[in-house]
Amino acid sequence: MKILVTGGLGFIGSHTVVELQNEGFEVVIIDNCSNSSTEVLKGITKITGQEPVLEIFDLREKEKVQDFFKRHTNIKGVIHFAASKAVGESVEKPLLYYENNITTLVYLLQQLQEQEAANFIFSSSCTVYGQADELPITENAPVKAAESPYGNTKQIGEEIIQDTCKVTPNVKAISLRYFNPIGAHPSAKIGELPLGVPQNLIPFITQTAIGLREQLSVFGDDYPTSDGTCIRDYIHVVDLAKAHVVALQRLLQDKNTSNYEVFNVGTGTGSTVLEVITSFEQVSQQKLNYKIVGRRDGDVIAAYADTTKANQELGWKAKSGLEDSLDSAWKWEQKVRQTK
Repeated sequence: MKILVTGGLGFIGSHTVVELQNEGFEVVIIDNCSNSSTEVLKGITKITGQEPVLEIFDLREKEKVQDFFKRHTNIKGVIHFAASKAVGESVEKPLLYYENNITTLVYLLQQLQEQEAANFIFSSSCTVYGQADELPITENAPVKAAESPYGNTKQIGEEIIQDTCKVTPNVKAISLRYFNPIGAHPSAKIGELPLGVPQNLIPFITQTAIGLREQLSVFGDDYPTSDGTCIRDYIHVVDLAKAHVVALQRLLQDKNTSNYEVFNVGTGTGSTVLEVITSFEQVSQQKLNYKIVGRRDGDVIAAYADTTKANQELGWKAKSGLEDSLDSAWKWEQKVRQTK
């Protein structure tokens, strides 16, 4: 069964491709390599023993999207990762985010509307909740005005999918609202490797520990938390990848209760930035050079998931804890630098 994974060379996408292939799916990847590398394809192939089909183009080019679906008429499901994803950058470059994250989604859905049956998994985010009134956050929490253009693109994306499903019964979709993916595949053959300066905490931590970055900035220590730093729910990327596979299987097996559903994907445990730093230092035996700086625009105080719905309806639960996730990220970082 053929599945399209957009952004399949990216961090979460590549791990999901591995889990899909482990379950016997045939995978086709579309990626423009703007924040990834074709080297990732080699890692996927080494892990699974099979090389997914890769097409390199930008989903903002409508004609190429149309051409792809004309050539691949037997796509049974689409998992859509391709998007810009950094909160801070989105504040600085909002139009880039609206173009890249919204236009591409519309072009994909237009093609799926023309199919007899289409199954769609959307890479959404806990950012749709903003600063939630209650913790942990359930799927029933109100979607608040976004704190960043990135978060807004996820809100708008969900609304576009929901509106499409209302008028197109043949399109079934699930939005997975996930929290903070970290870690790497246990084989250390694929992991998070952003091009340029990392926008996320964990790769900046590992790059600082390995000596690539001089200093780690902690954005704010005056939040109303136990140590003044932000709280996030850090989920191992392999656990997250497996959630995409079980969500897809739910659609393929027609077990969904409506043609549009939403699930939180996280661990259910929140950790402060300083707790993450301390845990990493213990796991890696490395002392991190970090500095407290001012708050960053777009950051909420705390966000961690209530995953009851995913546990019960998808039969999915995160298995790895924070230390295991950080350990795999550190092993990946060490391997990457050894080979460069």
